[in-house]
Amino acid sequence: MRNTIAVMNTKGGVGKSTLVLALAETLSAYHGKNVLVIDSDAQASVSSMLMTIPNLHRLQQNGLTMVDFLVARVLQNAAGDWPRFVVRNVSDVDDARTVFLIPSDMQLTLFEREVSKSSLHGRLRAVIAALLAEARKVFDIILIDCPPGLSVLTECWLREADYHISPTKADYVSVCGLEVFRRFKALNPEMGFAENMGVLVNMKDVGSPTEEDYHAWLVSNPDNRCFNQVVPRSVVLQEAARFHAPDRSYFAKYPGDTGKALRQLCEEMLSRMTGPAQTSQQPAPAVAPDSGNSDDKPAAEAPAT
Repeated sequence: MRNTIAVMNTKGGVGKSTLVLALAETLSAYHGKNVLVIDSDAQASVSSMLMTIPNLHRLQQNGLTMVDFLVARVLQNAAGDWPRFVVRNVSDVDDARTVFLIPSDMQLTLFEREVSKSSLHGRLRAVIAALLAEARKVFDIILIDCPPGLSVLTECWLREADYHISPTKADYVSVCGLEVFRRFKALNPEMGFAENMGVLVNMKDVGSPTEEDYHAWLVSNPDNRCFNQVVPRSVVLQEAARFHAPDRSYFAKYPGDTGKALRQLCEEMLSRMTGPAQTSQQPAPAVAPDSGNSDDKPAAEAPAT
């Protein structure tokens, strides 16, 4: 089953975490999917979007985050029961009750430093591979929110996940991040790499001729496999990033054109997951246009599919 998706761009500020949130809630509420969100960003952005800050801090203090799982398995070489770190009853969308989360913590950066210092890259990758292999059997879709930039942990996700999605803004600096990613992907191809599900234009200003030019340029390169659906810049998505109490309906959180775009994007994503695998090709070098809820608690066991 190919259902693990790493979401990343080496450039920050492209709306990646908010996009992961919206995809997870749409896949749950509108498509009835069991979705696991793995927060691999030390800023814990998507974790704070899916639960209240006090509950996130409680999980961090009680040692129930992705960092604690990895420390036990990689640094201490101890047994780790990954479902113990899965949090249920997340999301402020009352009809998205099948979103689950492995939260993050700022200590993730220190963990990666210890991995590098002790040359434990191989063990880290083996732990990530085993985690994804087991989670694949339980959840319909697994979304991995990777931080901007490239790190030892992000490399493991990218080499062990089935797919990667690259969100980008339609501007010069953001598409340069795709070029850095392309060069990284070309290194050590014998080590394996996630299949490119596609480049996703996010936060697009539909009234900007400059952004339209960058979008057209991205689409013109078939190796980008650009999604047909774009996600427009919207106050709705900015507001969606703030956890809301009490819960609200999916259509209240994602109304109008924004919700329609997200639902069509998920339809396209599911279609690409069930389609034939793409042959591995090296992308052409990038030459851009001239720039002129409070009830959250750890899950006793993961949901059955």
